[in-house]
Amino acid sequence: MAKSDPFNQYVQDYEAWFSKHRHVYFSEVEAIRHFIPPGKKGVEIGVGTGRFAVPLQIKIGVDPSSAMGDIARNQGIEVFDGIAEALPFRSHHFDFALMVTTVCFVDDILKAFEEANRILKPHGSFILGMVDGDSALGKVYKKLKDKNKFYRIATFFSVGEVVGFLHRSGFGDVKIVQTVFGDIGSIEETQPFETGYGKGGFVVLNATKLVEIKQ
Repeated sequence: MAKSDPFNQYVQDYEAWFSKHRHVYFSEVEAIRHFIPPGKKGVEIGVGTGRFAVPLQIKIGVDPSSAMGDIARNQGIEVFDGIAEALPFRSHHFDFALMVTTVCFVDDILKAFEEANRILKPHGSFILGMVDGDSALGKVYKKLKDKNKFYRIATFFSVGEVVGFLHRSGFGDVKIVQTVFGDIGSIEETQPFETGYGKGGFVVLNATKLVEIKQ
């Protein structure tokens, strides 16, 4: 996980985005929920303030931001201090791992995915929620990159690029859904998700651990 400074300094700005775009947020949660295996042990990598872990009933998270981690802890999540490239968990420990809008902030995406592979049980699920860098929303974020306190340290990958990294890190059988259609400022209801990608700004990938990556 990349530099956490803006996430320590601007927690209230981060939280304000979810209040301002609450139906975008609800749409994202429902698309992710589609892939969450019920009754299984999971972890959110880049748990932040718990915005996704809480509604998805994920009880364990990891994040480098102490300020955000404290908020998540106050909501009942067990938060570990750490980064995606060096997860503080033993191997083969979780049934699934979730990473939401975190892939754009990691320093080494391949290493982060290999670490996710390591902590998952055989055939475990790696669920990724991301802004598609090739989507209309992704292109807007790229334009705002230098002017935004969060986006300036972000790299917005395309879905194809992320799928390539998943395959290189031992994952396969990738299933994809998309949501957040249109301008996020005009979304006033929770949107349904659709299969595939290319139309929605927010994409969720569900990959299965197929190969053990040697660290």
